[in-house]
Amino acid sequence: MTTPLAEDWISDLAADGALSSPVSTAERIVDILRTWLSDGRIAPGSRMSEEALSRALGVSRNTLREAFRLLVRERLLVHELNRGVFVRRLTVDDVHSLYRLRRILEVSALRDGLLSPPGVNRLRTAVDEGQAAAGRQDWQAVGTANQHFHQAVAGLLEDPRINELMSQLLAELRLAFHVMHPLEDFHEPYLTDNLRVCQLVEAGDGQGAAEVLLAYLTRAEHQLADAYQALKTDLRST
Repeated sequence: MTTPLAEDWISDLAADGALSSPVSTAERIVDILRTWLSDGRIAPGSRMSEEALSRALGVSRNTLREAFRLLVRERLLVHELNRGVFVRRLTVDDVHSLYRLRRILEVSALRDGLLSPPGVNRLRTAVDEGQAAAGRQDWQAVGTANQHFHQAVAGLLEDPRINELMSQLLAELRLAFHVMHPLEDFHEPYLTDNLRVCQLVEAGDGQGAAEVLLAYLTRAEHQLADAYQALKTDLRST
């Protein structure tokens, strides 16, 4: 596998309007990089150049190294001895582990969540975002809207710890989606599933929504696992 070039996305990062205010802490850098990873804008295997990123973010290398250390703990980056820091490439075991955790968090959120109006509105907003992106044929944006949808599902529990955990989980999961080609074939069917889950939640049927989501997550896990297995087979044959 080739390593994606860092320069393009780092240039985009430097131009991001979100950086108009000063970035002064490692935690803030972690938030920015995690968001970019969750949005699919940094590919697995990308090298995290200290020099380029410290310049783009306007921070010291020490601050950047602390952010890298935190992101390594979140399993989003990996430090390779004598080579540097890279975005992790996930394995099929990672996929199974992530979906096991998703079933615990998201299905219980639908069964046990408060289904409060603000929480339900966040689900509907994410569904509308995904459908609008599909209308533009922007499948990368559909994937990002899907991330927002599942963050909103976990948010039904209205627990800050769950929200934080889900944010980290979804950022790691987005690294897995890079094996799915074309993105349209992967993401489009789940737009209907997201809408169905949202409609059931809006009707107050959290149990029904949980059943739909459970089947949905199992299907997605199998798709990703099959894609990783096919990739592994292709690499052996080259």
